[in-house]
Amino acid sequence: MVQVVKIFRMSLSGKKIILGVSGSIAAYKTPQLVRLLVKAGAEVKVITTDAAETFVSPLALATVSKHPVLHDLSDGDIWNNHVATALWADAIVIAPCTANTLAKLANGFCDNLLCAVYLSARRPVFIAPAMDEDMWRHKSTQINLNTVSSYGNHIIPVVRGELASGLFGEGRMQEVEGIAKLLEDFFSDDTKQLKGLKALVTAGPTYERIDPVRYISNFSSGKMGIALAEALAEKGAQVTLVLGPSHFHTYRAGVQTINVESAKEMYDACIKEFPHTDIAVLAAAVADYKPQQIAPQKIKKQEGTLSITLSKTDDILATLGKIKQPQQTLIGFALETENEPEYALEKLHAKNADMIVLNSLNDEGSGFGYDTNKITLLGNWGTPIKLPLMSKADAAKAIVNRILELRYVEKTA
Repeated sequence: MVQVVKIFRMSLSGKKIILGVSGSIAAYKTPQLVRLLVKAGAEVKVITTDAAETFVSPLALATVSKHPVLHDLSDGDIWNNHVATALWADAIVIAPCTANTLAKLANGFCDNLLCAVYLSARRPVFIAPAMDEDMWRHKSTQINLNTVSSYGNHIIPVVRGELASGLFGEGRMQEVEGIAKLLEDFFSDDTKQLKGLKALVTAGPTYERIDPVRYISNFSSGKMGIALAEALAEKGAQVTLVLGPSHFHTYRAGVQTINVESAKEMYDACIKEFPHTDIAVLAAAVADYKPQQIAPQKIKKQEGTLSITLSKTDDILATLGKIKQPQQTLIGFALETENEPEYALEKLHAKNADMIVLNSLNDEGSGFGYDTNKITLLGNWGTPIKLPLMSKADAAKAIVNRILELRYVEKTA
């Protein structure tokens, strides 16, 4: 059996990291996380909660970190100064973060040393949730995630896998290699090519109301646009995500979400944000038509047929294309079922876009609802760039890399 060993760069050299460990079974992985961070050049101090020490030995954490494990606000005659501890760190990582600890962070509870250090933090905080799927999906947990994210904290995404309950689903803590890599990327300047720039991303469907209980929409999930917002933020951009009705969302720091419902609301949000934007990626599946009249009460079923008169919605891409400035980069999406390249190129030129990302519903695993996508990138450079089927996260990274080439290679050539 060949063992694969991940080699981490020393981009954490000299960085001081506090690792907060709360009481999840995933705590047993934390000595390995400390070891990876130390190998990457970081100095690590560990803070545990009472419950955490039922899952992992403080002696093991002290041995790999080469620092005593901090636990109580006071230890005999010694006061563990939570303010000084927080100021010491370049980053605070709370992994695993249980639903209980997450609730405390969201609401400012301060009944242990970890919460006291968190409330004193002036540096980036990374939170790696770990819990069973039902707890993860519970509305209170999602509200708490939104709250701590709104404070500017970085939420490290959970992964699907086997859970302590024996079930298989979401809620499993990100693997320790992934957490270490995320920290390395965060502190690595060479991954922040878009630092200082502002990006606008649209995602999801729109709902065009017929009456108080019915609407016209499409099958868009918003996954592709959310992946793009996260990929742009990963490169250092400050992202505004205009998100239509969707079951999905993002907690990544650097992404501010504006929730909208209709094409008109999305149009208004984009018109407001675009003048202050460097990069705009319009991935939303915006309705082309809306009911001309919205019935004030529920339309009752009756004999015969029902006719609904539709009128065109405002074209967001075309409008932004008309007011686009030379320093701005504008990307549109095209979902087609026939004559795909021809329609996409027509859209590129008619709407003054810098690039069109083409989807085809004829490609298996591509389009609405899938976690994968197969895209073609079209622009004024000539031959379209056809990419193979890949995850939407990887497709988003490919699109962002092409945006970097457009802005920093071709525009300066």
